[in-house]
Amino acid sequence: MQRVSRASVRVSGAPPAEIGPGVLVLLGVAQGDDEAEARRLAAKVARLRVFEDATGRFDRSLLDTGGAALVVSQFTLLAETAKGNRPSFTAAATPETAEPLYESFCAALRELGVAVETGVFGARMEVELVNDGPVTIIIET
Repeated sequence: MQRVSRASVRVSGAPPAEIGPGVLVLLGVAQGDDEAEARRLAAKVARLRVFEDATGRFDRSLLDTGGAALVVSQFTLLAETAKGNRPSFTAAATPETAEPLYESFCAALRELGVAVETGVFGARMEVELVNDGPVTIIIET
């Protein structure tokens, strides 16, 4: 998750999905992940205090600021690189398992009141962002 002043994703020349201030979530779904974890992760993203208050302290969340989330599926986050020079993605969930969990994560964020834009699951995408801070947080469930 990266705090951004703006971010966008473009797929095959289509108009981009764009957000202003908020977070870019690069979402990797692993084997064994489930619906409950997707919902728990969405709640964490919505409530994680990574935005500054008037004193400069991280004390505000997406829900507090009214920020948006751009959610992009990214199985490459699960790359295993300990052996050799070619990453292995065996820890990643299959697309048939991962896509519904990606959709559940996005739906759970929306249910919490977060404006959500998305990429296209499994597509080759061009992602642009302006990281605000920079602030990048790794969240594991």
